[in-house]
Amino acid sequence: MKERTEVHPYNFETGVYRPPSEGGSDSLLIRFTRNCPWNRCTFCGMYKAEAFQLRSVEEIQGDIDAIARLYRDLKGVSPDQDSGTSVSRAAAAELLRRYPTLQHHPGFSMVFAWLVSGGKTAFLQDANSLIMKTEALATALQHLRRTFPCIRRVTSYVRAKTLAQKSDEKLQIIRRAGLDRLHVGLESGDDEVLGRVRKGVTGEQHVRAGQKAMRAGFELSEYWMPGLGGRKRSLQHAENTAEVLNRINPHYIRSRPLHPWPGTPLAEQVRSGELSLLTPTETLLEIRKMVKALDVTSRVCFDHAGNYWKNHLGGHLFSLSYEGYAFPEQKEEVLALIDEGLRRR
Repeated sequence: MKERTEVHPYNFETGVYRPPSEGGSDSLLIRFTRNCPWNRCTFCGMYKAEAFQLRSVEEIQGDIDAIARLYRDLKGVSPDQDSGTSVSRAAAAELLRRYPTLQHHPGFSMVFAWLVSGGKTAFLQDANSLIMKTEALATALQHLRRTFPCIRRVTSYVRAKTLAQKSDEKLQIIRRAGLDRLHVGLESGDDEVLGRVRKGVTGEQHVRAGQKAMRAGFELSEYWMPGLGGRKRSLQHAENTAEVLNRINPHYIRSRPLHPWPGTPLAEQVRSGELSLLTPTETLLEIRKMVKALDVTSRVCFDHAGNYWKNHLGGHLFSLSYEGYAFPEQKEEVLALIDEGLRRR
């Protein structure tokens, strides 16, 4: 007689994407929305097979409560106890024995890894949580914070246009409800480049959005994409991106060099010859122009494998630290590293 397998009581969604600095081993991944409401950028292959969906506050709170049950059971304590975020491996093994289907639940390993890493951060999936109604987002955030008081930082992706359209008052409500850090895909500060890649936002809107986020008290990470302008627009891409970043002066500036995603419109433009990719040397030169023009008090980061250049010892040219280099103090150091990389080309 076949042994009966119990259905596990931990039903919650876990999406795929998150920034490297909010890695699955460090952050609790909570799905506030599904997929991307814009989904037209020519360089992006994420979310293309799925339609955007808002989730109700009740759905989100139900997921948070289900994660809380798993949280308690992984610690091996009763609901009225608290042992911090220490994981009971015996409890985890017992859960997997009792509910074998948990082996195929991506959220189980995610929550386990989050607890092992200390349970300090959470990331709101998917691509643009701030598109939710302000009151709904604030309510869901407050529930998350009440349920997991161990969390010290909550972060989210957000589109610049969505930020620009939110009033200062609404952004402050969201900030007070418990959202700490925003990740914005700047990509470029050049309007021609932004238009060609169908970003749906202008350089001026990026500035307005970034300044609003800073005024509201968020930590702000801005991502730019070396090489996105191709050879023809490399100089204007670098210079106008630096100008936008100087006006925003975000907490973090993160480099994500262009690597065409197969199947995207941009990859087809490369194949047809419409867009000429930069060589590794040309990309470094573009990064140098942008960095040279920066006048910020930000941390400039190369925290992604796409920044693949090597130094004279064969290691990474740039630090892959999520905290990067403090500007202006380490600006000359970064320029010297770029020059070292250029000499090796």
